[in-house]
Amino acid sequence: MPLTFRKSFRILPGVRLNINKKSWSITTGGKNGPRHTRSSTGRRTTSMDLPGPFGWRRTTRSSRTSG
Repeated sequence: MPLTFRKSFRILPGVRLNINKKSWSITTGGKNGPRHTRSSTGRRTTSMDLPGPFGWRRTTRSSRTSG
């Protein structure tokens, strides 16, 4: 089983910094509304916990240009 590295820090109330081996991301919101995540790889995710077995997630990947 491979070892993985993932760490999450709370910067401010409602703001988290998530770090893993290849990238980092910042997550805002989530207590009583949608959660927005922006990753260093260009991925943007919006998700929300709904009651019962329901959940909602939308992920978009923005194009990154190398310059």
